[in-house]
Amino acid sequence: MTPTDIMIPAWVDGTLTPVEKLAAHRRGLRHLAVSVFVVRDGEILIQQRALGKYHTPGLWANTCCTHPEWGEAALACANRRLDEELGITGLDLHHRGQVEYRAEVGNGLIEHELVEVFLAEAPADLALAPNPAEVMATRWITPAALTAEIDATPALFTPWLRIYLAQHSGMIFD
Repeated sequence: MTPTDIMIPAWVDGTLTPVEKLAAHRRGLRHLAVSVFVVRDGEILIQQRALGKYHTPGLWANTCCTHPEWGEAALACANRRLDEELGITGLDLHHRGQVEYRAEVGNGLIEHELVEVFLAEAPADLALAPNPAEVMATRWITPAALTAEIDATPALFTPWLRIYLAQHSGMIFD
């Protein structure tokens, strides 16, 4: 599927409407999204986005982030994309709250998202099977080390990950 094949929930003239994903980003429409943070022994699983992604390729992001398809529940979307991107199944996802942000993500595209944020605790032996079309690398990192890396080299991280850690880490991790 390409970004023009996927219909996501976005607001058009105040009404939640199915809109092609790429069109929503070109127009900067406010739309629904999901973000997942998987943690294990005090570390967060982050992913480096594949170079073929249509925005923010090669940047580090939280464990998983995506848009629900039209009519898809946020929790179902989060579980689906964890499997599709990283081969992760069977985690108990806990809703941590909702975040809204607006950020330019390059190539004239804008993410203006109303995000449902989920957190899951992973077992020590969590198996990963990253989909190379989605993810080029993964790593586990402590929140303090991640914050230090973002402070030192913010351009290596997606705008939403920088926003989540700077403005919403208490809601997500506490």
